[in-house]
Amino acid sequence: MTFTDFIAIDWSGQAVERPKGLAVAHARAGDAAPVLIDRPWSRADILGFLGELAERRTRALIGLDLSPAFPFADAGAYFPGWDASPADGPALWALVERLSEADPHFAATSFVQHVEARRHFRQMGDCGDRFPGGRGRFRVCEHGQAAMALSPYSCFNLVGASQVGKSSLTGMRVLHRLRGRIGIWPFDPLPETGPVLVEIYTALAARLAGMRKGISKIRDGETLDTLLAAFGSAPHTPLARYDDHATDAILSAAWLRTTVSQPALWRPAGLTAALARTEGWTFGVP
Repeated sequence: MTFTDFIAIDWSGQAVERPKGLAVAHARAGDAAPVLIDRPWSRADILGFLGELAERRTRALIGLDLSPAFPFADAGAYFPGWDASPADGPALWALVERLSEADPHFAATSFVQHVEARRHFRQMGDCGDRFPGGRGRFRVCEHGQAAMALSPYSCFNLVGASQVGKSSLTGMRVLHRLRGRIGIWPFDPLPETGPVLVEIYTALAARLAGMRKGISKIRDGETLDTLLAAFGSAPHTPLARYDDHATDAILSAAWLRTTVSQPALWRPAGLTAALARTEGWTFGVP
C-alpha cells in the first residue's frame, strides 16, 4: 500500500476539555522530519481533524496511541457474566458511547461507574470483584508487546500514572464516531483509498529507534534527532518546548513512514480473524 501522509497521535484519557497529553504530528512521504501540529487540542478537535482527512480521501496512515478494545480471547468475552457484553470491537465502542453519552469531552466516567461494567475494573478505591488481581487481563497482542521487552498495562486497570484504560475508553468513543468513515485496522478490511487508522504503542517506536531500556522519554532536541535519523528522517524543526507527548508523536510519525511498506506488519503471525474482530492488534507487533 502507498500512503502520502503519516500522522501519529499521542492520546489522553484525562476528563477535561483540552488534556495536556494530546499531541499530533504529521509527516509526508519522503525524508523531511514530521511536524508537530502545535495547538491546544481537544478530543473533539481531533475527531474533526480526522473527519476532514476522511472527507478529502487523504491517503493517510494514522497511528493512535491507545488500545481500541479490551481483552476477549482469554475469557471468551470482554465482560464475562454480563449479558450486555458486546460480541466485537465496533459493538464495544457503541456500548461505551451509549453509556457515556452524557459525559462531556468524550470522557467515559459513566461507563466505568455502571453497575456491571465497574465489576471488571480496578479503580481508585474500588477494585471490581471480576478484576482478576495481579496485573489484570491482557489482550493477545499485549503479550506480544511484553515479548518485545515492552511494559504493557491492562486496560482494566484505571489506577496509576501509567494506566491506559481511561485513554482507551475515551478513544473508543471517538472510534465509534469514525466508524464507516475511516478504515480502522484490523477491524475493517483495508480500503484502497482514503485514510487508515491503526493502533500504535509509542514506546515501540522509541525502542526500535535505539532508545535503550530504562529510558522511556525524549525531552531534548538532540536525542530526538538521533532517534529520527534511525528512521531515515531529516532533523526536526526545533520546538518551543520539549515534552514526551510531542516527541512521542513526532518519532512515531517517522516510524510509521518507514514501516508502512513492510507486508509482515499488516499480517502478523498471531492475528487471527477472531482477534481482528474482537481485540484488534498493535501495529508493529509481529
